[in-house]
Amino acid sequence: MVKLSTELLLLCLFTCCGLFLHPSAIHAEAKRRRWCSRAPDSDTCSHYVSQSMQKVSIHAAMELAMLAREQILLGGLEGAAWSDCLDLHDFTVSQLNRSLGPSRRRVGDDDVWTWLSAALTNLHTCRAGLAELHVPSSWFLPLLTNASELVSNALAMTETRAEEEEERKGGGGEFPEWSSVEDRELLRARRGDVVADLVVAKDGTGDLGSIKDAIDEASRRRGRKSGRFVIYVKEGVYVENVQVGVRDLMLAGDGIGKTVVTGSRSVDGGSTTFNSATIDVRWHAAVTGDGFIARGITFRNTAGPAKHQAVALRCNADLAVFYRCSFEGYQDTLYAHSLRQFYRECDVHGTVDFIFGNAAAVLQDCNIYVRRPMSKQQNTITAQGRTDPSQNTGTVIQQCRVTAAPDLRPVQGKFRTYLGRPWQAYSRTVFMDTYMDDLIAAAGWLEWSGGFALNTLYYGEYKNTGPGSDTSRRVRWRGHHVITDPSTALRFTVRGLLSGGSWLPATGVPFTDGL
Repeated sequence: MVKLSTELLLLCLFTCCGLFLHPSAIHAEAKRRRWCSRAPDSDTCSHYVSQSMQKVSIHAAMELAMLAREQILLGGLEGAAWSDCLDLHDFTVSQLNRSLGPSRRRVGDDDVWTWLSAALTNLHTCRAGLAELHVPSSWFLPLLTNASELVSNALAMTETRAEEEEERKGGGGEFPEWSSVEDRELLRARRGDVVADLVVAKDGTGDLGSIKDAIDEASRRRGRKSGRFVIYVKEGVYVENVQVGVRDLMLAGDGIGKTVVTGSRSVDGGSTTFNSATIDVRWHAAVTGDGFIARGITFRNTAGPAKHQAVALRCNADLAVFYRCSFEGYQDTLYAHSLRQFYRECDVHGTVDFIFGNAAAVLQDCNIYVRRPMSKQQNTITAQGRTDPSQNTGTVIQQCRVTAAPDLRPVQGKFRTYLGRPWQAYSRTVFMDTYMDDLIAAAGWLEWSGGFALNTLYYGEYKNTGPGSDTSRRVRWRGHHVITDPSTALRFTVRGLLSGGSWLPATGVPFTDGL
């Protein structure tokens, strides 16, 4: 039963990617071998490709969902971990099924590549959550392993073929000329001038008093409104954990430090890292948070450093944008989980691995504030989680500023601060055109555990400035690169990593497309 459901998930992946040939070709031994020879695990690939798709049914997927729900009924930490796995399984199937059926628009190769990358991330997150909370799952892990191998095979054989389109650059902080007029006006609007579909206010002057209630109402109205749905959140401190699962939603606040959303979930407090976020922008309950925009809001987790992993924002929605927002926490502040994300003119505060995940994420013109950690801790700004060399993911810090927060500055000499460490084997992070203050350790980067990932990671530095940017004493790992060729650096820009010219202009957010 469980095996059949796993086959459904992965065969959906293959189908949506256009990887299956005509049935007669699939069963041709020579073609199957040639096709699977490019896969990391050719035996697994060959076995599953030769299986009849008629064996796969929606009923089998429902059986797997019921099995996961039975585990959730255990409650406590085990229930929390299984709940995450169920969400991640459903999220993967839903995302990839968007490319199926005659009524769907033609899906671009970049989209398919992104969704496959996210599918593999979801499987890993499920596994990591079970391990994090020591949930007995030995019977389930082989299924995850098989599924991961199949997605990895699909990734290896999926090549980006979309024709490059001539894109205009959003230069120097100006709004792109061909962006949505309505969205540009929303982003430029002064405090209190936002034309909103709903208003949230603590003092009773709005339509509703909580962000959660407003999002629930937006979900009910969404089918009756085209274009972006705007929720204006007035100044105030909103103590709530929020899930955003409405497409093309905008949350507009009164500015950093004025509109504040705060929570205190943490791993030490009984949550999984995945589910500890104060705000969670995601696929949820058969809807999607794709196309989300946040402007002028502080997202905060107050659990504190002693509670360890405690996320302020987790985002696994596609084409998400955060503009002039702040993310405040200590360990694991900003969880850019998966898919395509863009952060512009934001503040990020934290200590350990505080920008992490496996999205294709670009932070541009942002302030990165390193806080004071606990005694005997070291600060690590990034912990990128790429698990497969074919994933089109990575974290890029471009035209930003890395400095010590006020609580760290007086004791900066007691704590070392690093640009990042490799959370997963193919971790990929690039700092470019960024100011690094004197808090950055001369080595620049920190090992995760011994020699793990040092030859397979990709850590790049390009034209950074400031006393912490000197690369003469950096680590000598095979995977570390001091980039000097602009064409290499272009791969990690908004254009190269996000294909941003095809979707960012419509959001109205200012951005630099290239270097």
